[in-house]
Amino acid sequence: MFTIEAAELLVVRLPLKFRFETSFGVQTEKVVPLLVLHGDGVQGVSEGTMEFAPMYREETIAGALGLLRSVFLPRVLGRPFVNPEAVNDALGSFRGNRMARAMVEMAAWDLWARQLGVPLGRLLGGRKDAVEVGVSLGIQPDEAATVDVVRRHVEQGYRRIKLKIKPGWDVQPVRAVREAFPDIRLTVDANSAYTLADTGRLRALDAFGLTYIEQPLAWDDLVDHAQLQGRLSTPLCLDESVASAQDARKGLALGSGGVVNVKVARVGGHAEARRVHDVAQAFGAPVWCGGMLESGIGRAHNIHLSTLPNFTLPGDTSSASRYWEKDVIQEGLEATDGLMPVPQGPGTGVTLDREFVSRVAEVQEEFRA
Repeated sequence: MFTIEAAELLVVRLPLKFRFETSFGVQTEKVVPLLVLHGDGVQGVSEGTMEFAPMYREETIAGALGLLRSVFLPRVLGRPFVNPEAVNDALGSFRGNRMARAMVEMAAWDLWARQLGVPLGRLLGGRKDAVEVGVSLGIQPDEAATVDVVRRHVEQGYRRIKLKIKPGWDVQPVRAVREAFPDIRLTVDANSAYTLADTGRLRALDAFGLTYIEQPLAWDDLVDHAQLQGRLSTPLCLDESVASAQDARKGLALGSGGVVNVKVARVGGHAEARRVHDVAQAFGAPVWCGGMLESGIGRAHNIHLSTLPNFTLPGDTSSASRYWEKDVIQEGLEATDGLMPVPQGPGTGVTLDREFVSRVAEVQEEFRA
């Protein structure tokens, strides 16, 4: 039993160390909402992965902050809970807004794990001390630059290279990378940029031995993905279109893909992410942990989730130093030879850098029961 006695909302803006281009557009910074829950002298921290504008899914930072302030936090503050799933149940009557709800649920998992003195991954059922990691590479100016950035990351030991693609930037860069690196584990991510009219273009990618093609069609679609999968030999990986374990079951039953990208915030928190993991495992479909350019808080949550047994493909939990000159946590999250050590200690095992966050925060608000 634990009680959420108080909460803090913090928002920081972190400049990226590189220009990150996808089919959505170009990103040079990340606005990071953070939620801190307090109880029995312990703090649990989570990170929101919604964007400023509804590009990835329908949620936005402004909408999430409004819901947290006026609806979600008042529902949980001052209440005793037997476990974090009970926190999720307290918010279960609200539709959608899974990323905002996940902020509360994930911070509650961290709080509870710290009170119990147990690493979050162990509490979720994971047993790994390190997880395999890959890297997600944005769209580059040309094919030569693409091959060059891939080479740098292959030399750093990453165990999967993922290329962002879009119509007009797909077959050529993938061919160039595959010719330069015939043996690497290579994937592509379309972020919903294609339609069934592009089937011929996507079928051409079958020639390059990809592990999967990630979310080529609409963000909320499962039916067209099933049609496309029937025309391709490369497995499709479902990302945006899986917002719950039910979505995962439907997509796998329809044959919409053979791999699932599990983003813990997208599905509403750790409890639902674990259910997605279990459903995929029952279908014999591997999962991996996707990333949303998280700071060290969200990255640590992702690492712990990735310790579950069906996370058998390298995830997007690459070294934090790739992204930030200064992270929001005191610890470093750095991969070696494609392996990311699981942070040690209770909860996520990382500590918010209070001095840095206080100095750069654009929003600092406190709430009490």
